[in-house]
Amino acid sequence: MAAMKKGTVVSRPAYRRLRGYAFDPSLSVQLDTAVVNETIYKVMWEGQSNDGDEDLKPGPVGEYLEVVDYDPASACFYEPIDLNAPIILAQDGLPPSEGNPQFHQQMVYAVIMITICNFERALGRPVLWAPHDTGNGTRRYEFVRRLRIYPHALREANAYYSPEKKALLFGYFPASSERPDRYLPGGIVFTCLSHDIIAHETTHALLDGMHSRFIEASNPDALAFHEAFADIVALFQHFSSPDVLQHQIARTRGDLASHNLLGELAQEFGEAIGNYGALRSAIGEHDPKTGQWQPHRPDPEEYQTLTEPHARGAILVAAVFDAFLAIYRSRVADLLRIASSGTGVLPEGALHPDLVNRLADEAAKSAQHVLNLCIRALDYCPPVDIGFGDYLRAIITADVDLIPEDTRGYRIAFIEAFRRRGIYPLDVRTLSVESLRWPLVDQSQDFFQPLAQRLRDVAGQFAYFESRQRVYEETEKIGAELHEWIEREGHTLLQEFSKVAGITFGLGLDGLREDAQGSKVPRFQIHSLRPARRIGPDSNSLNQLIISIIQSRDVAVTPQPRRNELNMVFRGGCTLILDLDTMQLRYAIKKDIADQARLERQRQYRLGLMTDGSPRATYFKQLKNTEEPFALLHRNFDFGRP
Repeated sequence: MAAMKKGTVVSRPAYRRLRGYAFDPSLSVQLDTAVVNETIYKVMWEGQSNDGDEDLKPGPVGEYLEVVDYDPASACFYEPIDLNAPIILAQDGLPPSEGNPQFHQQMVYAVIMITICNFERALGRPVLWAPHDTGNGTRRYEFVRRLRIYPHALREANAYYSPEKKALLFGYFPASSERPDRYLPGGIVFTCLSHDIIAHETTHALLDGMHSRFIEASNPDALAFHEAFADIVALFQHFSSPDVLQHQIARTRGDLASHNLLGELAQEFGEAIGNYGALRSAIGEHDPKTGQWQPHRPDPEEYQTLTEPHARGAILVAAVFDAFLAIYRSRVADLLRIASSGTGVLPEGALHPDLVNRLADEAAKSAQHVLNLCIRALDYCPPVDIGFGDYLRAIITADVDLIPEDTRGYRIAFIEAFRRRGIYPLDVRTLSVESLRWPLVDQSQDFFQPLAQRLRDVAGQFAYFESRQRVYEETEKIGAELHEWIEREGHTLLQEFSKVAGITFGLGLDGLREDAQGSKVPRFQIHSLRPARRIGPDSNSLNQLIISIIQSRDVAVTPQPRRNELNMVFRGGCTLILDLDTMQLRYAIKKDIADQARLERQRQYRLGLMTDGSPRATYFKQLKNTEEPFALLHRNFDFGRP
């Protein structure tokens, strides 16, 4: 073979192939699953460029992540892996190993990068981590380029995202002696080797980068949503491994509502802490007395009674997974009719490999569609006080916006799944798609035009920003200019707009925070500006700017406050979705700062927490001043086991 001509430019690969566990190490020592548990993750390429610069340094340290493998319990640093080393590139990364710290680094990097790619594909923009709060009055927030990853940070059964450190911290611990038939008693379990735990914690960080106020416990759904959404992402990423998917389709004969690995989370962790099965499941549970698996039946009463964040979040996870199952069944109905000669009942015996492949293909497409929709819906949520009903409306609106014709009934599948669990949005008259979709802003009103004009000059720039830092800096700059204009003169032009957006430019509300400099305009925050460019299946495109505005009021917990009683913060605000092609405001998704009924609901919720003597109340009391809310949440409930 002729040698490559000197000076030949070779383009970068599109992906880096890295070996890892599809689930966790426990399935590699079970005969039935060992052959499918070791998978290849195809992650976006970060590597050596043509000019010799290293974009991915040992650690790995790249554009999004910095893996720092320091073990405080052992007081040692582990040697960082160099994923650009030829011997590692040649074999698709290191082989899976529980005892090799360098593989642990490779595993967390691969899963986190896959999760980031799913978010960027669905959102239509680069992801940003939550900025660092410096406390400096001149430039309070700073861009965070890399999320830090500590694979061996804790010697305990925990893993969490730290908003303070902008980091993911993974623990390791000895397995329980309660299941010697399943695990070596005292054997070490590493949370950094579980796909589900890694994806779950990464999602917490990504969600915090978009909606930092979602961690505030303003209603029973708020923290439950954070936990549920992290589980949803981890669950649907299971469907990206063809070998695993085909294996489980064949094992369940295409019935994904039966007991299977795809609908369960953190098998190794769950059993290692003494459970009969996985930590959580979207489709069923093991009876604690008999150990037998049984499907979970939708019970609307659970949404009225369950308050612990993980237990309540499981209701939302089950609803979304139920919608996926309905979509999957619809997509494979014709295949099952053909395979069963029209009866719909498959013959006894193993399924034909061709049928398995086709069912797996439809399951993968359905799962990716649901995952994309669930992530895309985050742009259609209010910026504060999120509820499960709000999220259903966000899902419906996000789908209608990008895919006007719902020929397969996907939106009805979501509505039915939420209805079966008693999840109903407030202030809707029916559960039709038309009622659930957020209302379009009346374009006959011109109150938003002054604001649109301020944004027109930058409307076409977002696609040309060459780095994530440039995106952050430019959107922060635009947000600051927008804030200054509204405060100086814009508020006089936007009085009508404030009613639609659920904020106010007057000082008539009790407890409304005033500007420190004595401005006549109450304090408000341009919380975020996020560009989004999305392409639909029919090649239709959405070019949008998502603007979040937040206001706060300091009010007493009780309507007739006693002396020295602590106040609570009541927040309102809106998510504005602006069409950058027409410069028309499409949606103003609000939580009204003047909504007295919502204020009373929050008061009752806070009063309930103050008088509740359960561990839940202890958690919320500690959460008020803690810098590590996710650490406390996971630790108090055995990483989510209520």
